[in-house]
Amino acid sequence: MTLQVAVAQLDFVVGDLAGNTQRIVAAAQQAHAAGARVLLTPELAICGYAAEDLLLRPAFVAACEDALRQIARQTAALRGLHIVVGLPLPAPAGSVPGRSVGRAPCLNAAAVVCEGQVRHRYAKRELPNYQVFDERRYFVPGTQPCVFDVDDGVRRWRLGLLICEDAWFTAAAAETAAAGAEVLCVLNASPFHLGKGSEREHVMRQRVQETGLPLLYAHLVGGQDELVFEGRSFALDARGALVARAPAFAEDLFQVELQPSAQGAPRVQGPLADAGTTEHDLWQALVLGTRDYVDKNGFPGAIVGLSGGVDSAVVLAIAVDALGPQRVRAVMMPSPYTAEISWLDAREMASRLGVRYDEIPIGGLFEAFQGALRPLFEGRAPDTTEENLQARIRGTLLMALSNKLGSIVLTTGNKSEMATGYCTLYGDMAGGFAVIKDVAKTWVWRLARWRNAHDPWGRGVAPIPERIITRAPSAELRPGQTDQDSLPPYEVLDAIVERYMENDRSIDEIVAEGFDRAAVEQVVRLIRINEYKRRQAPVGIRVTHRSFGKDWRYPNTNRWRG
Repeated sequence: MTLQVAVAQLDFVVGDLAGNTQRIVAAAQQAHAAGARVLLTPELAICGYAAEDLLLRPAFVAACEDALRQIARQTAALRGLHIVVGLPLPAPAGSVPGRSVGRAPCLNAAAVVCEGQVRHRYAKRELPNYQVFDERRYFVPGTQPCVFDVDDGVRRWRLGLLICEDAWFTAAAAETAAAGAEVLCVLNASPFHLGKGSEREHVMRQRVQETGLPLLYAHLVGGQDELVFEGRSFALDARGALVARAPAFAEDLFQVELQPSAQGAPRVQGPLADAGTTEHDLWQALVLGTRDYVDKNGFPGAIVGLSGGVDSAVVLAIAVDALGPQRVRAVMMPSPYTAEISWLDAREMASRLGVRYDEIPIGGLFEAFQGALRPLFEGRAPDTTEENLQARIRGTLLMALSNKLGSIVLTTGNKSEMATGYCTLYGDMAGGFAVIKDVAKTWVWRLARWRNAHDPWGRGVAPIPERIITRAPSAELRPGQTDQDSLPPYEVLDAIVERYMENDRSIDEIVAEGFDRAAVEQVVRLIRINEYKRRQAPVGIRVTHRSFGKDWRYPNTNRWRG
């Protein structure tokens, strides 16, 4: 008298309909062999999340329907197994006034497949249109609840479907309970950011307390461009207690068991994976996001310009954890202003991680560039132009290696630099993927120390030399240069960026919290005037609730000063 429910917490690839279909079929076969009668897949599992403007192509949506039919055919022999599959479906004719049927948005849907037949369809009712979400661009909302029956051989169970945002509001869950559901099954593709996991569990607990029903949360895992999905599927019992949880940042066929209860609501039990620390989750998100971007886009490996500073050190360590040392190459490009300790520390770190390490001195190239420009610069004193030349020479060399070897260049700029423009367009911003683009400088130091204390390879060696972490940060583009020559202390800078950029606080509100007005106005001005750089930056991993990417859409031409 138990019902086994499995969750296919898998890393689906956007647009790989054939591959995603086969992964769902394989999970169904495995779940059925283990005794499951229900398999839940994440939101839009067939097409991957987020498919963006692919969803505006009728041929793409039609191919997703074909994939659903293929899943039905290939699982027809799995007697009694109900497979809940997330996919886009065409919107009904007339559901989008003013738009032709062929170009109409579609439904963010789930289909229930059993013994070769599509028995139920459900359309997501709440469509998020904030932060990274653009679902109203692609989808029209559903209007009806969906409850389906599953027979375990002894009794009939009634399971209600919700899709992600549906469960963040009261109405859809309440109507599903009123339609006779005994359990809420929620399909999800909810992007990671720091603190999101506990927030999800809190909100789902509210739905449980309102409906009196246990809840199963089926979540996606993997990286997709700037988004990372951490998995961590879970189950709550009818009191809202967390009774089962899948591992984070890893694929898993997560299985829970429902048992009838004389008290009314079914009991739920399953494995309970540990929750990670904040540093662990952030590191694993960056590792997973890097691995999936490199692998899903077919790059053989990665190249990191190593400077002897903490940013490039953290990026190199992430790359090695993501890809293994044999697929990562470090390049040091010293200029006349590069300190000897930067060379020594860069060499030492590369040796500790076991990556290939090369040095390309750029002094001669720098002199050649200056010589070519000298007649045009006559009468003008050296300034940041000459500093930026060094960064652009390095960017050119890294991109040449990328072209020749096929490996992707990982840029090393952090969020503090992206906010203030403390980075060089076509220089250190040149590359294919910005690993720590959404990681503030103060967090970079925390991650460096965390990684030195946690060794996934079992080598017993801290990868980042201590001097890299403790020395004053510098771009080393002129004699004696440090970052704090032109920026507030990073603990102040990052606090202002968080308030202004992430939380939309005004200058006056930030000053009222005790920050120096001159510092606040300086940081806000830098954020404003450097939008043009960010528009040309490579995509990077989102780990906060607001990143410089889909979350941030500010005009380049902008005279607002508030």
